[in-house]
Amino acid sequence: MNVRLISGTYGGRVIEGSGTDRTHPMSERMRSSLFNIVGDEIEGARVLDVFAGSGALGLEALSRGAESATFIERDRVAQKIIDANITTLKIDKTKAKLVKAPAASWLRTTDAGQFDIIFVDPPYHDLQLSTVAKISGLLKPNGLMVLSYPDKAEVPTELGVVVVDNRSYGNAALAFYRKEDV
Repeated sequence: MNVRLISGTYGGRVIEGSGTDRTHPMSERMRSSLFNIVGDEIEGARVLDVFAGSGALGLEALSRGAESATFIERDRVAQKIIDANITTLKIDKTKAKLVKAPAASWLRTTDAGQFDIIFVDPPYHDLQLSTVAKISGLLKPNGLMVLSYPDKAEVPTELGVVVVDNRSYGNAALAFYRKEDV
């Protein structure tokens, strides 16, 4: 399944979908809504796209002016697709970094610093909430993390960040967390 980037430098360009049934691509409607909500924060941001699938969230952020995007993906098929999408869009490798590892393993060894915006879209059958909680620790003060999760699931609230918004889109939902400025 192909994915269309919505706006910005690469707006209208079609990229390859994740290519595996082990990922669940975010609908264009949901991505559009997500970027309408966070739009003002994208320009110049350091973005982390965890459980990246096709890389659509990080690529959309780059299209809209993010300084850089780091993609974390463990599935080998999805990794190849992210690589191909970065190449197809001719994105400078200094702006787009693909980490080929499970999120939990990467977290144990990373020195990536902090991010302005983090997109977390774990497999719905295994939300890996302990890993998600650790990922929230990579947010800069006042940074934003967006978690995609099944609509019927309970939104996690003990992440060391504050839930500032929650939106439902049929069988999926988005929770928006803000790291309080300390």
